[in-house]
Amino acid sequence: MRLLFIGDIVGSPGRRIVEERLPDIITQENIDLVVANGDNAAGGFGIIPRLAEQLLSYGIEVICGGNHIWDRKEVLDYLPQQPRLLRPANFPQGAPGRGVFVGETQQGVPFAVLHLQGRTFMPAIDCPFRTADRELGQVPENVKVILVDMHAEATSEKQAMGLYLDGRVSAVVGTHTHVATADERILAAGTAFITDAGMTGPHDSVIGMDKRGVLQRFLEGLPTRFEVAANHLAMNAVRIEIDPETGRAGSIERANYRLDA
Repeated sequence: MRLLFIGDIVGSPGRRIVEERLPDIITQENIDLVVANGDNAAGGFGIIPRLAEQLLSYGIEVICGGNHIWDRKEVLDYLPQQPRLLRPANFPQGAPGRGVFVGETQQGVPFAVLHLQGRTFMPAIDCPFRTADRELGQVPENVKVILVDMHAEATSEKQAMGLYLDGRVSAVVGTHTHVATADERILAAGTAFITDAGMTGPHDSVIGMDKRGVLQRFLEGLPTRFEVAANHLAMNAVRIEIDPETGRAGSIERANYRLDA
């Protein structure tokens, strides 16, 4: 089966390119499953129910919420009702929603998506490594295709998670930094890995934000309101080929889709 993972969707420009490009990509490239990180879908910070439903209607099967999942209060009541929007599984017990989704593709292939958040240079929540052990232990045995979105700041923590889960999951894809890395590979025991899938949205920017406000912050050191940029729209993604019988990945490659407008 062929899985497409879409890097962090930023604001209305990111949503626009997904809406306009994804349906054709699914058809032309025979994509069986689409997973995306929607951490910044609402104005660059968080996601709201209406936008989550829009993204799901474009062909995305599961959305991972990232560290900005709590930025919009509307999502607190929505998370328990929409299992296809995940928050990181290693938030403490009692947090709304779930960090794992188990489902089937349209072809009837069972799959699971596990969403984790790192702790290095990020909030001190529960251990993502021990959480992965716990959550994977609860995935039904017939589910061989398992994707992990590791949302973390430190490249070392994301790489460590890939090696820790090698052979136990089909793929570990890093998110959060909005800069695609060039280290995609199949690990020794058959798990596909990349440190960061990149960003979906305006690339004439500083990780999606208008460069003027960011430069002002760096130059003057004063508080500045960041706004989502608007130009050079691109969708950073990775395509992963997975054997549905074993869950082992056969290949992983970066993809960069553009919108000429």
